[in-house]
Amino acid sequence: MKILKISILSLFLLSLSGLFAQRPVQREQVDSATTIFWLDANLSYQIPFGELYKTFKPNFNLGPGFTFKTASNWTTHVRFNYLFGSSIRCDIKDILGNMVNSNGDIIDGYGMKGTLGLEGRYWYIAAGGGKIIPVLPNKRNSGIWLSADIGYFVHKIHFTDNDHLIDQLDGDYKKGYDQRSAGLCLSQFIGFIHIGKVRVASFYGGIEIYEMWTTPTRNYNFVYGPTTNQKKFSALLGFKIGWIVPLYEQKKTQNLYYN
Repeated sequence: MKILKISILSLFLLSLSGLFAQRPVQREQVDSATTIFWLDANLSYQIPFGELYKTFKPNFNLGPGFTFKTASNWTTHVRFNYLFGSSIRCDIKDILGNMVNSNGDIIDGYGMKGTLGLEGRYWYIAAGGGKIIPVLPNKRNSGIWLSADIGYFVHKIHFTDNDHLIDQLDGDYKKGYDQRSAGLCLSQFIGFIHIGKVRVASFYGGIEIYEMWTTPTRNYNFVYGPTTNQKKFSALLGFKIGWIVPLYEQKKTQNLYYN
């Protein structure tokens, strides 16, 4: 009888050990959706359309941004972007008029062929908002990022006369040729954003579109005469990447799973 009791107790203990052996505990670190404020630096390569296309080729776009993300993954932000590296598409005579001779050369103040660099320069300051849609259950601060901005856009032709020998472009005379225009600009972005466990591992990337309606800010152009207030439409399409520096730590929770 004693042997039977011992046998039954042993079987009971073995059953319990087998039951717990079949239920291993798995731990998973989960990023809780939380409030985060970050600074980012972004870079884009953009292709112009509309009015800008008539004068400029593709450009680079560089700038900082400041973003606040709520625990529900809504974002608000402000940013400033400087656009550069856009060479001229149109004929130089369309910009400088009679400053260009029949050979396509610019004559400096000494009657010699001048060396002049022309480049498109833009500025954009804006504010907007967006939404991050998580795609992974354990990455609730990361996912698809949709955002839209409204801001002020300025573009012009920048002249580089390193030798300062072209008197027609000295000082304020440049303003008669730079075709500076400004106006309302809207922009939209769709891409992926990743807020990493390590601050330097946070980034985003995606497609961005600008639409702008600009008018000349100079009263007179030396080639075409008086300017008008007619709004002209332009657009920029580009691929954008950004590096993020979170300024507040994100919270993490630990989920336990039993099989």
